[in-house]
Amino acid sequence: MFERFSRPPRESPIGSYRLDVLSLPEECDWEHYLPQEILYIFRKHAEYKERIKTILSQGKAIGVRTVTRTPENILKAINSISVYSQHNYIITWLPKLLHEKHRPVFTSTDYLRAKSHGEDLDEAVETILKDRLRFKRLVLIDEENIGILPQEQRLMTELSELIYPIAVDYSVFRVIADNAQERTKIAQAIIKMLLLIGPAAHALEKYVSGLGKLFAASADDILGESAELMALRGSGFTWRELAKRGKILIPVFALATWGAFSVEGLIEDGHIIKAGIVFGLSAVALSLTTAIQSIFMYRRNIVQLAKEEKISIRDGKTFTRLAFIQDFTNPARLGLILGASLAPVMGIAGSLLGLMHNGWILAGIGSTESIVAGITVIMAGRINEWKFRHKLKKMSG
Repeated sequence: MFERFSRPPRESPIGSYRLDVLSLPEECDWEHYLPQEILYIFRKHAEYKERIKTILSQGKAIGVRTVTRTPENILKAINSISVYSQHNYIITWLPKLLHEKHRPVFTSTDYLRAKSHGEDLDEAVETILKDRLRFKRLVLIDEENIGILPQEQRLMTELSELIYPIAVDYSVFRVIADNAQERTKIAQAIIKMLLLIGPAAHALEKYVSGLGKLFAASADDILGESAELMALRGSGFTWRELAKRGKILIPVFALATWGAFSVEGLIEDGHIIKAGIVFGLSAVALSLTTAIQSIFMYRRNIVQLAKEEKISIRDGKTFTRLAFIQDFTNPARLGLILGASLAPVMGIAGSLLGLMHNGWILAGIGSTESIVAGITVIMAGRINEWKFRHKLKKMSG
């Protein structure tokens, strides 16, 4: 929970890590306090428990070194392969590369495209493979400075081989999670800015009825759309690709503005539920349109991967499923689509409760998307960490 306070204040080009240390022989019997990696060894290979106790009683300690932030050179290598060869996809090739050393397929066009941007695809693959098992390692610490013996070195090699399944799974988890965070830095900053809309909308609605509704709906939608665009741009889509589908956004925004203006009249005419739906959709029209379009963009790209024989999948339903998964591994995109889906529901609730003239409630409804997205962005790292720890506990039996 408090891990972020122990991280370096600024990003390190070589990554950052934590070290959990087992120093005393009796600690081996305190299962509740053992690092999960050591517990995994004891439960799957109980014969190593006494050997570890022996080495701990001789002035040594065993540490579990865990990378907590992927080094920048690896993230850069992943981005190069994704953008210049894999049509902005990660999930179709990176897990296989890390688990099985199964290299992504590159075409001559890919090599030329990467070279024109000063990148080498084969070198990028080697960068990822070189450190794939360094994300979680067991290290021997000579606490008494008496020297490390050859048999102790051999034991550590054996122990590292025993936790190979954990090390590989963790490298996949860490790299994909950090890559998603890296791709959406600007989008996440915009989402956090959206949380300032509430006070402004309250002030406007207090002095000019109806203006607060327009501001809450429009400002949230425009900034939400900006976050969507930056999230897609961070995922590798070019401005040209994004501009092609931008023409539809102008009429959508005009319709959303008209909808926000219409809410007051709908309430006065007694169309309460309709007013809530219209206001909720007006607040998310742009970003919801972009969300739908982005799924089609990812689906088009995975079809292209299949045509280039970079993946073996040919099933249309699988294409769509992978497009969804790739799109929403991005915490900013996931948060925005969840928020956009909830906005109409919150609008109906606000209308039924007669709260559409309360500036704070109004701002809350209009900002449902940004609130949900902000919470998702903030909690994404913690949720991913919890999911991996839960998986690790299951592996440990």
